[in-house]
Amino acid sequence: MKIKSYTVIALLSLVVFSCSVIDNLLTFTVSNQTEFKIASNFPLNVASGIVTPDVPTNSSAQFDNNNTKANLVKDVKLKELKLSITDPTNKTFSFLKSIHIYISTDANDEVELAYLDNINATTNTIMLTPTSEKLDKYIKASSYKLRTEAVIKESLTTDITVKADMKFQVTADPF
Repeated sequence: MKIKSYTVIALLSLVVFSCSVIDNLLTFTVSNQTEFKIASNFPLNVASGIVTPDVPTNSSAQFDNNNTKANLVKDVKLKELKLSITDPTNKTFSFLKSIHIYISTDANDEVELAYLDNINATTNTIMLTPTSEKLDKYIKASSYKLRTEAVIKESLTTDITVKADMKFQVTADPF
């Protein structure tokens, strides 16, 4: 009886371990980036939207590079979203109180992608907190839209260009 129990436990452990190893082998990162401007006439202490251009995903090519296809993608989550001020180069995020970024496509509803509140940064780069939203349908699309909502705490004398670098963790089924 003990041998049967040990065998069953060993087989279950092997199956769980194997699934984890397979998921790790079929998990990869898709990176995208875009830029947007925060205008010098941006309203103070009011949550206001910032227009961002459509972001092409180029997902088909990235799926091919990782030996998979869109129909095999089973789980996509935002791993990292980094904002960097590219112009003016000496500006820091000290002007920013909070920022929330949302993702959508023409065919899919908008969901929150990442955010950061109570910002006290004195650098030109900040890391946003990713949400736990499942993003499969957005990354599988040919492009997606980002909507940025920000609150600033200081008047701006010049437009600020911000680059958003996004890294998505993608897991695909083996077949």
